[in-house]
Amino acid sequence: MEKFKFITHDIRDAYFNLASEEYLLKHTDGFYFYLWINNPAVIVGVNQNTIEEVNLKHTEAHHVKVVRRLTGGGAVYHDGGNLCYTVIAPYTEGENYYKKFTAPVIEYLNELGVKAEFSGRNDVVINGKKISGNAQTVYNGKIMHHGTLLFNANLDGLKNALIPNKLKMQSKGIKSIRARVTNVKDYLNCDMNIMEFKKGLENKLLQFCEPYEFSESDKSKISALVVDKYSTYEWNVGYSPKSENSFTEKFEFGIIKINFDTKDGCMQNVKISGDFFSKKDVSGLEQKLNGVRFEKNAVLESLENIQEYIQGAEAKGIIDAIFS
Repeated sequence: MEKFKFITHDIRDAYFNLASEEYLLKHTDGFYFYLWINNPAVIVGVNQNTIEEVNLKHTEAHHVKVVRRLTGGGAVYHDGGNLCYTVIAPYTEGENYYKKFTAPVIEYLNELGVKAEFSGRNDVVINGKKISGNAQTVYNGKIMHHGTLLFNANLDGLKNALIPNKLKMQSKGIKSIRARVTNVKDYLNCDMNIMEFKKGLENKLLQFCEPYEFSESDKSKISALVVDKYSTYEWNVGYSPKSENSFTEKFEFGIIKINFDTKDGCMQNVKISGDFFSKKDVSGLEQKLNGVRFEKNAVLESLENIQEYIQGAEAKGIIDAIFS
């Protein structure tokens, strides 16, 4: 069998790194181990509803990228304290690849004196607390396995980015299961930063891999995937399963209730009700919102003339409440 190629680099762009995985899986014939780190980002599962899972107001305000991945499972938070790894290998039906591909990671942690172990379906834990979640997908006779390693991640950032907003949603998307998490660094007997931790795992993997660097051709093709897919609203939000949404809030002008569906990331079947006073028929406002992307600035723009329909209402106040 062809020897595995080991890849790492200093690019911390979540769009690029998620696109790299698809490129390696679908557009090359090789087998790889790939270590990478992202700047702050929320990575949602392929079957999830982004609007339901992610605090989009927080991610926008703090420049946290939201990116959909190829694999299933729940939403995860990445930052500079989180080491990510990807394995692309030949696939054989029936083998437990979760245990197989987490084994060298667990072995490395044990060598550092950290008592990590495989747990449940796809996690690595220390004292029952999760340090690594893993997911997989199969394509054309190959399997892609990837996982996170919380080394010294900002756990408050994780909580803030994944807190749902005030919307009550009924979605067919896969929901995240919030587990108790912890950082590897808290269990080390030595002073080590994430780059030293990464280098140690790299040295371990190079025992059975050969180093490989992305060529200019590789980078060009990955960058094309970034532009066409991984940086787009259509993939990261619009790809979400259809959901039914309900928002209710009391303001000085009265109570407002907004019901709507989201499909392909856009609002549909908008219905507005409440005990507020109207100037124009509120159906005109509903029509303005139908077809609008469910993102803060787009909805705010559509509510620009809201006082023509709802006396005393301010678009910004309503938007802040919806996306809070």
